[in-house]
Amino acid sequence: MSRRSRAAVARSAGGDRTLTTVLGLVLVAASVLALLVGFGVFGSFRAQRPVIDPLIVEWASAHATAARWIAIGIGVVLFLIGLWWTLRSLRPEPRPDVSLSELPGERLTVEHAAICDAVRHDAELIDGVSRARARLVGTPQKPALRLSLTLVEGTDVRDVWADLDGRVLARAREAFAVSALPTAVRLELDATSAPTPARVQ
Repeated sequence: MSRRSRAAVARSAGGDRTLTTVLGLVLVAASVLALLVGFGVFGSFRAQRPVIDPLIVEWASAHATAARWIAIGIGVVLFLIGLWWTLRSLRPEPRPDVSLSELPGERLTVEHAAICDAVRHDAELIDGVSRARARLVGTPQKPALRLSLTLVEGTDVRDVWADLDGRVLARAREAFAVSALPTAVRLELDATSAPTPARVQ
């Protein structure tokens, strides 16, 4: 599955996974180094030394005010990094507008809401679909689409899929001037609705 296809299915957590992996590797490396030093791999003298170098302890005792401010600064930096990471993880997923103009000096942008309304309207015209929701995700250069369709009980899913791919998504690809538009489709059954009569071909 390509990166664009994954964006259609769910919000990417690649950045969070990368940061977590890097942080974990750094901590593992520090732990392994501490174990090797403790077991005397780098010499018995280093293994017997305290964790914090006596010179550092002596300097901190002689410069208590400076050491205190350094510790406070490190704590503030770590707090800001944690706060940034939390806000980054919780921020709403971007809803990109799409630029349709490829000519230099021209700018033709279609807003996210207009695109979703058009796709939703087309999807609701499919026989057997009682409600539809659409959301555009990804980037303006590489958009992806999420569709949620509520089907009337008794609807043939194959007919819905044929209309969706052959008409709704085909029109969207044509409008975006792209050959592929990754789309994740979620189907729900509305058991309270009456079956829609079959369409006459």
